[in-house]
Amino acid sequence: MVSKNEYTYGYTQAEYVKFKNFAWKMLLSFGLTYMFFYNGRQNINLVLTQMAEGLGSTTAAMGVVSSALFWCYAFGQLINGRLGAYFGYKRFMMFGVAASAILNIIISFQHSIPVIAVLWGLNGYCQSMVWSNGVGVLNKWWPKKHRGFASGLATAFSGVAQVVTYMTILLCMNINPEWGWRAAFRYPMVPMVLMLIGFAFLFKTKPEDIGLKPFEEEDKTTDTRDAELAIEVEKKGFFYPYKMLFSEPKVIVFCLISAIAGVGRYGLLTWIPTYFTESMGLSIKEGIFSSILLPVGQACAMFVFPLITDKVFKGKREPMLALASIVTFAGMIGLAFIKTQMLASLMLFVVGVSGMVTGVIWAVAGDMGGRAFSSTVVGILDWAVYMGAAIQASIFGYVKDTFGWPAIFITIGCLYIIMLVLTLLARKMKMRKL
Repeated sequence: MVSKNEYTYGYTQAEYVKFKNFAWKMLLSFGLTYMFFYNGRQNINLVLTQMAEGLGSTTAAMGVVSSALFWCYAFGQLINGRLGAYFGYKRFMMFGVAASAILNIIISFQHSIPVIAVLWGLNGYCQSMVWSNGVGVLNKWWPKKHRGFASGLATAFSGVAQVVTYMTILLCMNINPEWGWRAAFRYPMVPMVLMLIGFAFLFKTKPEDIGLKPFEEEDKTTDTRDAELAIEVEKKGFFYPYKMLFSEPKVIVFCLISAIAGVGRYGLLTWIPTYFTESMGLSIKEGIFSSILLPVGQACAMFVFPLITDKVFKGKREPMLALASIVTFAGMIGLAFIKTQMLASLMLFVVGVSGMVTGVIWAVAGDMGGRAFSSTVVGILDWAVYMGAAIQASIFGYVKDTFGWPAIFITIGCLYIIMLVLTLLARKMKMRKL
């Protein structure tokens, strides 16, 4: 049903009901597919110690292997958001999921660390084909007024995905304990491929695919801007969005914010299971179980943060980022001095909620890029997120070996103070050309 005073975005009542129904189908089909997609990405973090032992290496060296995915994912995001818009969102996304599943299975049979690193890097590139293109599609189905909610819910699925991956790996290790770490690269691919099959039938990339015209924003200047940008892209070619976006100071500032968010999110996801096994003497299974409050907190943040920015801050994203930065700084400093398993797990939930600001960042990307450039902006900002993730994976193992676990947590906390300063700067900035 449509209420009498509800704006229908240029549709008749019947068309608007159809549009809303399909908008929800696109959001849920993308979210559920992406939720299981993490099985082919986060799995390595949960078995780093076991891989190091089985392959005769160290956790620090395995951290460098883990970083191969982040580096390739980062640079893949930089181009794949644009390539998806150019060649077709759905086609790109399906190839990425299928190729990632195949690469994970191939890795499970390897015995050479350099070979695993190369394959894991290729997997990172394939994983980068999905997120920016999916968010780009959602921006064609969800108007600006509801974009924070849609991007937040989509990102919430990625938070839940981490919980799903944790539980899936635990299940795999119980089903075939003799496979050891290799089980983490085999069984989790099954639900990933099954979701891909459903995705192939359900996903539509734009309203025109179901016989509707594009929606009309309440603010007509937004529609006008999107139309003008689309024409500019047609005239000036493939690289024009990059030239325009990288000349915007606000985009550069949000790249730095995104990089810090990547260090915070993936610094914890990569190393916390190892922290529990090495620092507190837990088994791998116990370490995974103790770590699970971190992704649970991150999932909660995805539901709450963007919704608050829409409802409480009326579409202003910076106040939420500033508040989250302060809480995360305090939480990380506290975590550095906690010595008990229970308190550490509870603090992980707190920093999981407060530090997971990417849901807000994707809403910012939609606001900055509109329907014309949104997938490209998301790709650029996700590139920055994974540059941060790659840097932490490359160096935090050595930071831990040299200075101890508290140094990692204090470093992340200090970076969130820098994020606070950048957020206050971004709040005063306007997009000049968009």
